[in-house]
Amino acid sequence: MVLPKTLRALCALCVLVPLTASGAVAADGGFSRWVSDFWPAARSAGVSRATFERAFRGVSPDPEVLEKARYQPEFAQPIWTYLARAVSDERIANGRAMLERYRGVLDAIEGTYKVDRHVLVAIWGMESSYGEALTNPRMVKPLIRSLATLAYEDERRGRYARTQLVAALKLLERGDVDPGGLTGSWAGAMGHTQFIPTTFEAYGVDFDGDGHRNIWQSPADALASAANYLHRSGWVPGKTWGYEVALPRGFDFRLADSETELTLAEWERRGIRRVSAPAFPRPDDLAILVLPAGAEGPAFLMLRNHFVIRRYNNALAYALAVGHLADRLRGGGPFEQSWPVAQRPLNGTEREELQRLLADAGYYEGSIDGQIGPRSVAAIRAYQTASGLTPDGHAAADLLDTLRGG
Repeated sequence: MVLPKTLRALCALCVLVPLTASGAVAADGGFSRWVSDFWPAARSAGVSRATFERAFRGVSPDPEVLEKARYQPEFAQPIWTYLARAVSDERIANGRAMLERYRGVLDAIEGTYKVDRHVLVAIWGMESSYGEALTNPRMVKPLIRSLATLAYEDERRGRYARTQLVAALKLLERGDVDPGGLTGSWAGAMGHTQFIPTTFEAYGVDFDGDGHRNIWQSPADALASAANYLHRSGWVPGKTWGYEVALPRGFDFRLADSETELTLAEWERRGIRRVSAPAFPRPDDLAILVLPAGAEGPAFLMLRNHFVIRRYNNALAYALAVGHLADRLRGGGPFEQSWPVAQRPLNGTEREELQRLLADAGYYEGSIDGQIGPRSVAAIRAYQTASGLTPDGHAAADLLDTLRGG
């Protein structure tokens, strides 16, 4: 999977840890033993001893990677703040410039993979600010060191990191990139379009024909790799990601859930209309109604391509930003409905409290983990319905206050 959301990739590989007793031993003896113990996994994946030794020579754990891995922000960022930063005037202007600069490349990529160029450039902008992040040494790290650090010391991400580390070693074995160019974010996302190693291994493309799949230095390879990923994830050519819509007075908000998929014509029969636009162009397209900020905020009918974008990064805010940025790049305007900026999103501790209170009231049976997934949304909606509240399933501060007083 291509990871979300954060800026990452390119710089030179720095210090690395010898595997042999004859070499200089790293200060962390436990890490050196771990590297030696990791060799069989790499060997079974087809990595040569020479590649393995070259990759790990001088490597030591990176404390900054662990610091980032363990960082838990106290406050949640509202989706409207995220979107304002993600779809800024500067990013729109730069994206339009990239569309022009790479017109020929994008013509060829679009012809090959049938994926909308505006979506590809939007992903590029979201992932690395059109490659600008790759020149920032504060945002990129030697990939082997980062993944080895996580595999060795981060219990939560250990399995993920080991899998990605093997895939990264295979990239070196294949010759896609030299060790000095194998860089990424602290979490392992690489290049212009921020692929993790396993995704790159499966979907990376040598589109410029130089014999290397180089998503660090070749925008053509990076954009084509993203197009290949979306194409093979089910992208529907010639169709959009979704529509901003207006809901009628008295709308049944219980229909805004992940289980209710209706045709656009059926949504129209329930009173939903596009915002300041003609009727839906393909009334037989299936869509799901999404309310990112609850009943008080904008509403969207999401089509299949929205969920294909979420294969790239599963966060709703990310996929909405990519779709909206793509629309802005092609000349569309900003969202027309207002966001409820006075509404305060819940932080992680408050989300756990919300789940606990819903469980105490008999509405929720899942884990108390602060993750507001489908089970939490269903519990919120059930509580709202029983309490005479608007059943939009949205977790917000006013709902938590109501539960506390209940």
